[in-house]
Amino acid sequence: MAETYSTQKLTVDSFETVRLSDAAHGIEVSICPSIGNIAYDMRVKNKPILMAPPPLAEWEQNKSQAGIPFLAPWANRLDGDEYWANGKRYRLNPHAVDIPRDRDGLPIHGLLLFASTWRVQSLASDSRAAEVTSRLEFWKHPEWMAQFPFAHSIEMTHRLSGGILEVRTTIENHSMDRMPLLIGFHPWFQIPDAPRDHWRVHAPVREHYRLSGKVIPTGETEPVDLPDPTPLAGRELDGVFGGVDANSEFWLEADGRRVSVRFGPKFPIAIVYAPLTHDFVCFEPMTGLTNGFNLAHEGIFKNLQSIPPGETWTESFWIRPSGF
Repeated sequence: MAETYSTQKLTVDSFETVRLSDAAHGIEVSICPSIGNIAYDMRVKNKPILMAPPPLAEWEQNKSQAGIPFLAPWANRLDGDEYWANGKRYRLNPHAVDIPRDRDGLPIHGLLLFASTWRVQSLASDSRAAEVTSRLEFWKHPEWMAQFPFAHSIEMTHRLSGGILEVRTTIENHSMDRMPLLIGFHPWFQIPDAPRDHWRVHAPVREHYRLSGKVIPTGETEPVDLPDPTPLAGRELDGVFGGVDANSEFWLEADGRRVSVRFGPKFPIAIVYAPLTHDFVCFEPMTGLTNGFNLAHEGIFKNLQSIPPGETWTESFWIRPSGF
């Protein structure tokens, strides 16, 4: 009998990549450790359910969002170049490293979006799953520590089993202080061969955060006011949501096909992004609220997570395609 699961190390456009395969469900996932450890392609019966980048050599030179990027040590925006942690104020040092910025000049998506220093730690496949684990040693990079002086390491495992991709993140705090945690992911989903006007989404959330003109939460919330499911024909979504039901799944569906996403309980915040002008939907798992470092200091955001000295934090989210 042919093996159901396999893990292969491949060279694509001179880049080392890893491909996970689940033959029984016709699913393949490709990860490029040296470009942000991004799972840049996920296919079901050769149909891509992630928005793909250009060829890797071109992508490495002209970076753009695609696949499942990792956002750390802060996800989304800070409201300026200063932030608070453990009652102390820290300032970013843009002379040490390029800091991604949004159209208003605010720091966005952290420092690791396309980091080249991830290293594969293990590859495995057996009768139950195919997986790869990669590691990044944040503390070894003074240009990053100059921005976020909390020594830590990150391991990320992509595990394909039973038709479901799990993305599991483990962070070790090597610092003597508690490490504030404000990370997230920015997956770009699509339903291939189905027009956007056929797409519908479901978001298991209970509250919506009002945003300023610079897309920073004000601290005010309101009940979610979305039809369920929400048709995307003529509709744009771009919101920050709380009260995520960890036992339920976000989903995008069209013409009988569905991509479902379930967040682990340590991802209590979701961003849902579906612009009118593009054919993708982002269900983004977040550990905390946009600008959470500063909103926590102001007493607006009460649930900023942190990792005690010498301890670790682990959480996953899961992607399940069906109907393909």
